[in-house]
Amino acid sequence: MRLWLQIFMFGCATAACSSNNAEIQSAIKVEIVQTDLGYQLMRGGETYTIKGAGMAIEDIEAFAAHGGNSIRNWTTTSEYQDVQELLDSAHASGVTVALCLPMKSERRGFDYDDADAVAQQLAAFRDEILKYRDHPALLVWIIGNELNHSYTNPAVYDAVNDVAKMIQALDTNHPTTTTVSEIEEDLVREISTRAPALDFVSFQLYGKLFALHEALEEIGFKQPFMMTEWGAIGYWEVETTAWGTPIEMTSSEKADIFLRGRQDILATLEGQLIGSYAFLWGQKQERTPTWFGMFTEAGEETETVDVMHYIWNGVWPANRTPRVKSMSLDGKNAKLSVILVAGETYQATLEVFDHESDPLRYRWEVKPESDATQVGGDFEEPLPSLDGLLSDSTAATTEMTAPAPGKYRLFVYAYDGQGHAAHANIPFLVSAGNEE
Repeated sequence: MRLWLQIFMFGCATAACSSNNAEIQSAIKVEIVQTDLGYQLMRGGETYTIKGAGMAIEDIEAFAAHGGNSIRNWTTTSEYQDVQELLDSAHASGVTVALCLPMKSERRGFDYDDADAVAQQLAAFRDEILKYRDHPALLVWIIGNELNHSYTNPAVYDAVNDVAKMIQALDTNHPTTTTVSEIEEDLVREISTRAPALDFVSFQLYGKLFALHEALEEIGFKQPFMMTEWGAIGYWEVETTAWGTPIEMTSSEKADIFLRGRQDILATLEGQLIGSYAFLWGQKQERTPTWFGMFTEAGEETETVDVMHYIWNGVWPANRTPRVKSMSLDGKNAKLSVILVAGETYQATLEVFDHESDPLRYRWEVKPESDATQVGGDFEEPLPSLDGLLSDSTAATTEMTAPAPGKYRLFVYAYDGQGHAAHANIPFLVSAGNEE
């Protein structure tokens, strides 16, 4: 079974990880050039088109088999992943890596007015750069992830500039970027003023991806850029229930969003967009265990993997993931703000279509609603499942006894036996039933 881990938790699972350290490796020069058609990423003197995803697990062989050719990560210092092995494994599969230097963020307590702390961080990054600069899988350096998230001190971008200048001095083969979670005129101006050594800026957008054209035009942004995270609509951007709980799209609705995002937005920005990385090739708990990952906790592919396969290859995979048609609880969908009475029994149903008519297996589970307040993808503890509430957790239709008063979610998965799973969930509120 594959090892499926939270973001930053990487585990080596392929034979390619056992590299020959004696093998002489040399860097492949990467640069951004301006042509009559706009900006273009070049690698080894040839045009390089990124077919990318953010990867929180090491599953590079399967990623490459689907047509992906570049991954981005979020740290070079995880205790769970040997970065040298990650780069070796990627290179063996013809995959490049946008390697992220984990600059500390203000929202996690780092003070960019502390000159000694900033200098220590810079010195630590020097060692990381010297370690990996000559690896042929290295594509670009990412200097920090969303450092603008909840920040107040613009000195962070002075520090970014110092890292970029150091990379220019130590590594002439790889461009530098930093990622931001917004496209705002003041922010872009601040970065361009304080960190002019950067080769380009990268944006990370979810629901706001669909306003990208307008955002770029509004601030007059004409420079090359990457989209280093994009994917499902964020839990902070969606409709909510009457009691304020975010309503998650089904796996099929998310797949449709990925396809629209690529075809309607990203594909129309060629000449300025020099690469994009879909989020997330893996699984993580972020409000729910299914919100952002393209895989389930057990490692099944969801329909977004089908979409990325289509985007990267121009054809759909031979066997496709089941497609969710509808999910209901007490005859209602999630947008109808389902309220139940504790101890009462209610019917839940999932309707699914499978392209190849594969026999389907089902799994239902109830979890308490997350009370997490973390932002920016910070680690969240997985939520427990509640036992004894479902009459049959393996059928397309089941009955659920409402638990004690509180906020919950009912999840359902449909598996096709071919390594794929569809999923959906409905948040629901349970009352005591004796309110006046």
